[in-house]
Amino acid sequence: MQRRKFIKQVGIAASVLGLSPSIAAPKVTERKFKVSLNPGAIGVSCTQLELIECAVRHQFEAISPFPDQLAAMSSNQLNDFLAKMKANRLTWDAASLQVDFRKDHDTFHTGLAGLEKTAKACQAAGVTRMSTWIMPSHNELTYSQNFKQHRDRLKKIADMLYDQGIRLGLEYVGTKRLKTINRYPFAGTMKEMLELIDAIGTPGLGLQLDAYHWYTSTESVADLEALKNEQVITCDLNDARAGRSIEEQVDGERELPGDSGLIDLAGFMGALLKIGYDGAVRAEPFNAKLNAMEKEEALAATSKAMWRTVKLVTA
Repeated sequence: MQRRKFIKQVGIAASVLGLSPSIAAPKVTERKFKVSLNPGAIGVSCTQLELIECAVRHQFEAISPFPDQLAAMSSNQLNDFLAKMKANRLTWDAASLQVDFRKDHDTFHTGLAGLEKTAKACQAAGVTRMSTWIMPSHNELTYSQNFKQHRDRLKKIADMLYDQGIRLGLEYVGTKRLKTINRYPFAGTMKEMLELIDAIGTPGLGLQLDAYHWYTSTESVADLEALKNEQVITCDLNDARAGRSIEEQVDGERELPGDSGLIDLAGFMGALLKIGYDGAVRAEPFNAKLNAMEKEEALAATSKAMWRTVKLVTA
């Protein structure tokens, strides 16, 4: 039923009952989040410029930034690119953090040395969000040791990004296999990630939500509804593999959102709507069948799945 027709009917029913239609009518929450195209997550290869054309052809509202390509653009090229985005009503999703903070000291500091240039390129392009994932186990570091290393390293990263007007999102990984593949478990739930974020203390630091990890961590809609908009930086949508229990789910083997129906995407999306989330939602299925498709076929399948999911909670 169309929203306008539904509200009209509720108003008539309310008048019959002697109630005010403004009281009886349900509250309609405006959708603030944008449907984004992240090509790498669906096995599609394209340049930053080509990404605009792909997004327009397949009805996406936002696109992923490629910081290296943005940094390589001249001022005129960047201005032309941003004008094209604006003309097509496209906004930015979050960029992917390129600093490897999970390995040894030298690897981390080499990556950190190049972050300022990347951050400035993003700032010049109007990119205000960046995100990364956290490995939920370690072979050598205990939980407390790993917590301290993540707190200290991510603090340096988040502070540098915040100085350039960029907020960082941290993704927790919920699959049992990755939590137990190494000797010592680490933060693999929303609450644990929020504890790490709180310990880091940088303004603007938040979550990269993922429906799959929310599902495999056995979290609830109430957990999502307890968040504030500013705590969510970006969001991945997907579905779990049919025929597997939660414990049997594998991180690199997922489905497009809605394909199996195992994940409560109506509840997940409804919570995003309720908290007024204003970032991007993008597909991250890590699906071999999708990756094997031709480019246009994969884009069309992803767009269909994404809009099908959004319409679970919107008119």
